[in-house]
Amino acid sequence: MSKITNERTHAFREAFAKNSKQVALQRGVVKNGIRASAENIQTHVENTPVFSIDLATGKVANQKQSGRCWMFAALNTFRHKLLTTFQLKDFELSQNYTFFWDKYEKANYFYENILNTAEQSVASREVAFLLQTPQQDGGQWDMIVSLFQKYGVVPKSVMPESSNSSNSRDLNNYLNKLLRKHAVLLRQMVAEDATSEEIQANREAMLQEVYNLLAISLGTPPTVFDFEYRDDEKNYHLDRGLTPQSFYEKYVGVDLDDYVSIINAPTEDKPFMKSYTVDMLGNVVDGKQVKYLNLEMNDFKALAIKQLEQGESVWFGCDVGQSSTRDSGIMALDAYDVEDLFDVDLTMTKAERLDYGESLMTHAMVLTGVDLIDNQAKKWKVENSWGEKVGDKGFFVMSDEWMDEYTYQIVVRKELLTPEQLAAFEAEPTILSPWDPMGALA
Repeated sequence: MSKITNERTHAFREAFAKNSKQVALQRGVVKNGIRASAENIQTHVENTPVFSIDLATGKVANQKQSGRCWMFAALNTFRHKLLTTFQLKDFELSQNYTFFWDKYEKANYFYENILNTAEQSVASREVAFLLQTPQQDGGQWDMIVSLFQKYGVVPKSVMPESSNSSNSRDLNNYLNKLLRKHAVLLRQMVAEDATSEEIQANREAMLQEVYNLLAISLGTPPTVFDFEYRDDEKNYHLDRGLTPQSFYEKYVGVDLDDYVSIINAPTEDKPFMKSYTVDMLGNVVDGKQVKYLNLEMNDFKALAIKQLEQGESVWFGCDVGQSSTRDSGIMALDAYDVEDLFDVDLTMTKAERLDYGESLMTHAMVLTGVDLIDNQAKKWKVENSWGEKVGDKGFFVMSDEWMDEYTYQIVVRKELLTPEQLAAFEAEPTILSPWDPMGALA
C-alpha cells in the first residue's frame, strides 16, 4: 500500500501556493463555483436555436420533481400529432394517469422477480439489486408501450397532476417500504413451501394494498369520460362515453408495434448489428419485452434524421447532465472548459465512460428538429420536460458532437430500417445484466 505522508501533502501545498495562475483561479472558483467559472460563452454563439428542420410542437410540459422523463417524452410525441390533427392548443395527455398504472404494474413485476429469485440469498447481487430500489419513476420505451397498449391514455383534464405525481419522493419512499415488506413475506412463503395458490392469494392481497396506496396518493384512474375542447378556430367539440383505450385509438391512433428502439453502445460486450435486452427490466408482466438494436453512430443519426424529415419527432435517451447548461439550454462538449480550469485531462472514449461508470442514460427527451448543412447534421433541437423557465422556453440545442458522445437511444419506425437492420433487431436478443447502463433510465 502507498499511504499519503504529511511531508508529501506539505509539498503539494507549497507547489500550489507558488503557482500564481492557480491561486487566481482559486479566488474565482471559490466565490462563483466550478461551472460558472468554466462556462464557455462562445458555445452559445455556435449553438443558436435555428434549424433547417423544425417541427411544430406547442409549449413544453413540466415533469416537476419526478423522474417521469421517459413518460413525458412519449406522451409529448403523441401530443405533437394531436395538436396538428385536431387543431388543439396547449393540450397535454395525462401523465398522472400513466404514472398510476406504471407504479401498479411495477409492483407486480417486482413480486415476479422476487419469487423468481426466492431461492437465492438476499446477499446475492440480483436480490440486492431488486431490494435496493423495488420501483422508481424511470422507465424504458418498451415499458411505456406496454402501458399504452394495456391501459390507453386520457387527456390531462380528465386526470390532472397531483401533489404526489409532481413531487414523487414521498410516494416512492413509502411504496418501496411496502414492497420490501411484501418481499419478506413472499420469500418466507417460498422458504416454508407454501402452495402456488397460497402465494397467489397473498400476492393479490398485496396488490390491493398497492392499489389503495396509489389511489389515495394519485387519485382513481377514470374508466369512462367525456372529452370536451375547443380547437384553434374556437369550434366546440364534445365526445362522450370514451374509455382510455377508445380515446387512444381515436385520437392518437399510433400502432406502437411499428416502432423499434435503437442504441449506440460501442462497448466490447455489445457488437453492432445485434439485438439486446436487459434482465429483470420491465413493468407489465407478459408485456412488451425491452429490446434494442445496437448500431454505429452514423446509422443511428441517419435514422433520426429520416424520421424528422418525414415530420415526426423522435424519442431519445441521453446523459443530460454531461456538459450541458440548464438555464440557457446548451448541450455541447465545450459548454464548460473544466480541463483548462483545473489543468487536468478528463478525456475518455464513449465506451470507456460506459464501462467505468462515468456515463449512462439518465434522461429521455424528444428530438423536434435538426440543422442540416450540406446534408450533415450540425445541431439538434430538443424538447425537454422541465417547463418553460429553462433553455429557450423549454427547448434545448444539442451539438452534433454532443450527440455522438452522450446520446444512447432513439425510437424510430421499423420501416426506416434497412432489411439487414430489421433482421438483426428481430433476432433473439442477448440478455444484459440488470445493472447494465443501457437499462439505466429505469
